[in-house]
Formats: sequence, structure tokens, C-alpha cells
Amino acid sequence: MNLKHELLSACLEHVNKRIVSYKNEIELIKEAIESNDKGGDDEDDSGSGKLFDDLEKNSQHMADASKALETLKLINPNLKHDSVVLGSLVTTNTATFYMATSIGKIDVNNSPYLVISLNSPIGALLKNKVAGDSVTFNNTTYTIKSIS
Repeated sequence: MNLKHELLSACLEHVNKRIVSYKNEIELIKEAIESNDKGGDDEDDSGSGKLFDDLEKNSQHMADASKALETLKLINPNLKHDSVVLGSLVTTNTATFYMATSIGKIDVNNSPYLVISLNSPIGALLKNKVAGDSVTFNNTTYTIKSIS
């Protein structure tokens, strides 16, 4: 399996774990809301209010994770890229970026990779750049050595 396949696989695993975690949390919250409703104590509305807030937050996280999964499904790890686009592996003088979705640092084959979205601040700077181009982000200049 080549590196881009391994990176995509690691990203899919990460996002799928998040989705399962949010689904489980949502189910627990729904069960807690139902048991609160059966209690019938009108004076304990603050507990239900917090549960509904938690349900809303977890539902939003779940939607974000599902959106990330859909983005990952668009990536073809067999394609080689000449410019920075979705699915590109971008090696710079200071870091190696995998253009996918906002996950952050992951390790594959004992090497660190920064998995970022094209819509992130640094992703937007790197988007459509080619080898030899440089961008500056947070006072660090990244010079693109290669793109695959």
C-alpha cells in the first residue's frame, strides 16, 4: 500500500471512530432525556436543558464528521497532482501536509503528517500552489519541495 493510500485509510479510520463515538453519545443523551421525562419532576428542568444542549452539540459534531467523511470519499489516492488540491501530499521544508479534512497531526509509518482541509487558513494559502512556491503562515515560511 502506498503512502497516500495509508494516509487516506488513517483519515477514514479517524473520522469513522468519531462518527461512532458521536452516535453512541447521542443515544446515551436521548436515553437520559427519556428517563428525565418519565420522572415527571417539573422543578428539574435545568438537567433536561443541559441534556438538550449536549444533544444539539453532539448532533452538530456528528454532522461535521459526516461531512468530513464525504470529503474523504472524494479523494482518489492513485492520482498524482502537480498543484495542491484535495488529496495532495505536500512536502515542504518544515512539514508534510495531506490535503483532506481538518484532522491535525497523524503518524503513518512513524512519520508525522498534518492532515488539513483546503478551507483551513494554511490550506487556503497552499491551494493551487506548485513545487517551488512558498507561503507564510504564523511567521513560518513553507516552501513546497514536492507534491504528489
